[in-house]
Amino acid sequence: METRRDVFQAIADPTRRAILGLLALQSLTLNAVAENFDISRPAISKHVKVLEECGLIKINQQGRERYCEAKLDKLNEVSQWIEQYRQFWETKLDALDKYLIELQKKDKKKHKK
Repeated sequence: METRRDVFQAIADPTRRAILGLLALQSLTLNAVAENFDISRPAISKHVKVLEECGLIKINQQGRERYCEAKLDKLNEVSQWIEQYRQFWETKLDALDKYLIELQKKDKKKHKK
């Protein structure tokens, strides 16, 4: 059974994040991508394949060369997922802030007596 890859799997690997960083600046051939790393060309090809399967890059054939192009709009999935937790933590931290302010007020009243 083949598992469906998602954006989170793609960005979980530091090499894939580095590849995305390179491609965010410009389209590059597979060879040009591989030249930026100290790992084998087949290893880079596997990383590129994962990124392509997740929809984060597109491979365009131009003559004999294959160019990799970043499709970063898929990262919105990650952004939306993070946003829900940001809102959750902001609510919690706001409540903690109010609680600490109340504690300080009580403490000041106690010391004035």
